[in-house]
Amino acid sequence: MAESISIIIRAYNEAAHLPRLLEGIARQGIRDVETILVDSGSTDETAAIARQHGAKVVDIHPEEFSFGRALNRGIVAASGMIIVIASAHVYPVYPDWLERLTAPFADPSVALTYGKQRGMATTKYSEHQIFARWFPDEPNPRQSHPFCNNANAAIRRSLWEQHPYNETLTGLEDLAWAQWALAQGFGISYIPEAEIIHVHDEAPRAVFNRYRREGMAFKRLYDEAHFNLYDCARMIAANVLSDMRHARRERVLWANWRSIFWLRACQFWGTYRGYRAAHSPLTAPLRQVFYYPRGMQVGEAVARGAEPIRYNEGEE
Repeated sequence: MAESISIIIRAYNEAAHLPRLLEGIARQGIRDVETILVDSGSTDETAAIARQHGAKVVDIHPEEFSFGRALNRGIVAASGMIIVIASAHVYPVYPDWLERLTAPFADPSVALTYGKQRGMATTKYSEHQIFARWFPDEPNPRQSHPFCNNANAAIRRSLWEQHPYNETLTGLEDLAWAQWALAQGFGISYIPEAEIIHVHDEAPRAVFNRYRREGMAFKRLYDEAHFNLYDCARMIAANVLSDMRHARRERVLWANWRSIFWLRACQFWGTYRGYRAAHSPLTAPLRQVFYYPRGMQVGEAVARGAEPIRYNEGEE
């Protein structure tokens, strides 16, 4: 018999995006799931929308919030043995998203799974490139490094009970938990078929803050890591040039060159400032995942046997 599933959604003022995620959950092949929304002080209709869709709402005060603490609160309120974690501004592409994301837990040695993320039509060009680098089309059923992402992931509750999420990190609580799971001998599975659309439409300051936060957390997890001004300049230049080459090949450079410059500058300047604000040379796999531009190879889209979900309204 399949293990019970609870879906934890962290949210703050997500009334514009949450309905599509909840619709996508309702249209999954796996229907018997519990949905819990952890709301950190929304002032819009986020909590009301969640309740209208049958979700349980758990409140966390904004001054208490950290990504790890919000997840821990949600999991405490959950009853499932498999905990699926989704951002409030994502939505599944296919009706077998939950089935694909949770299937690897049939192997008792698997602690964590995570799925592919892609952008939408309005996503900045460099964000598309980041998604393509971090979330390739090829599966990795037994990953050797701890990279993962809690916008679209699942963990085994029994292991979380042994080791809850770190509540003191400014970000990357997912990476820290995966690092622990690997150290205990458990496996991480990357499942590209468990695909979601991640709605990222951030202004430059928000991009800078996101990477600054993650830079602070990464430096805490890997204190021996370094990222100096030279690294910052080098990574901005390398990624801008890579993105511009891809955009030129796709004949979209003129429409995207400005966002390529500012997004990559905010990404790596934020990373640099995060390292400076926090107190190992990086392993090669992690360095590739976090910082390096993807190669110029252009792969074919992976065919799926499933039809995409046709959402009722909103952006495609």
